[in-house]
Amino acid sequence: MALRVNLLVNSSSFYKFTSFVPIRSFSERVSSKPEPSSGPETTADHLIYTREHFALKESLRKIIDQEINPHVDQWEAEGTFPAHKIFKILGSAGFLGVNKPVEYGGLGLDFSYNVAVSEELGNIRCGGVPMAIGVQTDMATPALARFGSAELKKEFLVPSIMGDKVACLGVSEVGAGSDVSSIITKAVQKGDEFVINGGKMWTTNGTQADWMCLLANTSDGPPHRNKSLICLPMNLPGVHIARKIDKIGMKSSDTAEVFFDDVRVPCKNLIGQEGMGFTYQMLQFQEERLWAVANILTTMDTVIQETIQYTRQRKIFKQPVLYHQAVYFRLAELQTEVELLRSLLYRATALYIKGNDVTKLASMAKLKGGRLARELSDSCLQYWGGMGFTSDVLVSRFYRDSRLMSIGGGADEVMLGIIAKYMDTVPRK
Repeated sequence: MALRVNLLVNSSSFYKFTSFVPIRSFSERVSSKPEPSSGPETTADHLIYTREHFALKESLRKIIDQEINPHVDQWEAEGTFPAHKIFKILGSAGFLGVNKPVEYGGLGLDFSYNVAVSEELGNIRCGGVPMAIGVQTDMATPALARFGSAELKKEFLVPSIMGDKVACLGVSEVGAGSDVSSIITKAVQKGDEFVINGGKMWTTNGTQADWMCLLANTSDGPPHRNKSLICLPMNLPGVHIARKIDKIGMKSSDTAEVFFDDVRVPCKNLIGQEGMGFTYQMLQFQEERLWAVANILTTMDTVIQETIQYTRQRKIFKQPVLYHQAVYFRLAELQTEVELLRSLLYRATALYIKGNDVTKLASMAKLKGGRLARELSDSCLQYWGGMGFTSDVLVSRFYRDSRLMSIGGGADEVMLGIIAKYMDTVPRK
């Protein structure tokens, strides 16, 4: 069976499906030469990518170069980007539903294609826009695609895949970030409706979103079994965007604080079973964390390469900065760390698409990705000297944007806790 994969038509504003490619499992990867890609892996020996992965990446790169990167500096200055416009372009080309069901507008491919897309989105010259796209594809919609009713999927998933609706994820609260079990937002059933009261914090896409994948307490039971996911339209009475949060990085991505005051949502908007929301959200987190690692790897590659180029032409003490052993040794160390992280990502992805639990590996990759991004951005910025302290170069933007990696989607300390549990080293109570 063959499924459609979008390829870009040679036009600045019109994209359509023009190629049919087969779905291939990890064990069926081909050995023929792949299409050229912007990433470092372009050989026939790639661990998880086929020619179709590279074709997908090449098509996306054209959209990034034509529709996104020329406007990034403006969006960063304005503190937002036109999500509906960009998502419609990406949705029309198939990039918002790569691994979503075909019957709801997706391409029906496996998660390795999401990883490939995430890698390519790392070529966007800021962190905010890729993050906003990732919320749409791998944070707010996976549970809906897996557990939602057919009616819910038609109302919320289809337009999200097509780019007609912008989604956001409502999990974190003022007093509950990485500790998801501590959320206090309530959804009380009254007749055939839930009445929702509470608030959400750090809501990416929050000021532009059409609907929210909301995690709320629907009973007074144990904290891991009293939560449910609900599709909540953001235009309902009682939904208040309290403020747009000013951040040190991810400037082009709008982040909102949202309050709910007796918001009435039909009970049919419940995703899956009541009380399973915590479990569904933990499953979503695994894809989110792998997606985030894939995305940041590409930017780290770019930062290293741009640092090499700059230090090769910038002279100090009558020779290029790059030619000092301390500099080129350090860059070699950083590139080695990037390659090791990439291998971990591909291993976790290969296991995941075979149906394995990769919670430990995903947590390790997320932990390492956040720490390496901080280390790499700091080291490379140093070699740029005064230019690195300006807003004119990618390395300074990455220095600000990448700091979120160790906080959002589960802080480093939470990742360590998960890893320790899998290692069975946590003291028993």
